[in-house]
Amino acid sequence: MAENAPGTMHAMTNTEQAEKVAHGAGFIAALDQSGGSTPKALKLYGIAEDEYSGDEQMFDLVHQMRTRIITSPSFDGDRIVAAILFEMTMDREIEGRPTADYLWNVKKVVPILKVDKGLAAEEDGAAVMKPIDGLDELLSRAVAKGIFGTKMRSVIKLPGGGLEAVVDQQFEVARQILGAGLVPIIEPEVDIHSPEKGAAEEQLKAAILRHLDTLDDQQVMLKLTLPDTDNLYRELVEHPKVMRVVALSGGYDRTDACERLARNHGVIASFSRALTEGLTAQQSDDEFNKTLDEAITEIAAASRT
Repeated sequence: MAENAPGTMHAMTNTEQAEKVAHGAGFIAALDQSGGSTPKALKLYGIAEDEYSGDEQMFDLVHQMRTRIITSPSFDGDRIVAAILFEMTMDREIEGRPTADYLWNVKKVVPILKVDKGLAAEEDGAAVMKPIDGLDELLSRAVAKGIFGTKMRSVIKLPGGGLEAVVDQQFEVARQILGAGLVPIIEPEVDIHSPEKGAAEEQLKAAILRHLDTLDDQQVMLKLTLPDTDNLYRELVEHPKVMRVVALSGGYDRTDACERLARNHGVIASFSRALTEGLTAQQSDDEFNKTLDEAITEIAAASRT
C-alpha cells in the first residue's frame, strides 16, 4: 500500500465496493445485533442466558457465532453483497485479520457498520434515534478500518409528525456520514404490526423523496420494511440519488419475508433474524453450513432483481 498516494487505495477499493453494492447480485447480511438484542440472538442460537455471565463473555460468544457464519464456506461474495457489523465486531478479528479486512479481502463481501445507539422514547407514533455521541470519531475509525458505509435505525408505528421527525433526523445524520466519505443506509423501519402500516408507508415514501431532492451529488441507501403495496418503493429503487434499496425482515419469518421480497422488484434483502433462523451452537459444522447455505440460497433467490 506504501507505493500509493494516501487515500488512493481506499478510493480504488471504494469504487469496486460501490459497484458491488449498487449492482451486485445477492443480498446484505445483517450481523449487527447489539447490546439489547444480543441475549435474544444467543438464545435463538441455542445459548441460554445462564450459560454466560457479564457482557464480556456475552460479546465473546456472539463474536464466535458471527465468526462461524462469516468463515462458513456457505457465506460467499457471490451471493452476499455486504455485511452490516456491530461496532465491537469491527474492532475484533476473524482468523487473525480485522473483521472488515477479512470480509472484503477474503470473502469479497463489503463491510458496513451500524452506528446508531438505539432508540429514544416513542413520541408521536415514532421513535427517533438517541443522540449518537462521538459519531465523528467513530466514522474516522470506520474509514481507517476499511468500512464502506453505515446503517442507522429508527422505528415508525403510525403516520404523522413523528414519522416526519424520523426522516428529518435520518437525513441530517446521513449528511454527516456522507461528509466523512461513507455511504449511509437510512433505515426508518415501519413496524409490521402498525394498524396503519399502509398509510405510514405512503407518507414515508413522500418524505424520503422530498429529502432526496435536497442531497447534492451524493447517494444514500435505504433499508425499508417490506411494504403492504407491492412495488410501492419502485420510484426510490430507480432514483439517481439512491444506491440501493434493501428490505428488512422486520419479524416476518424467512419464508414470508422472501415471498414478500420477491414481489418487490429491484429491492434486495438485508435480513438478520431471517438469515440466522435455524442455526445453533450445537450443530456440527456440516449441519451448520448446510442450514446456512439453505437460508442464503432462499434469500439470494428472492433478492434477484
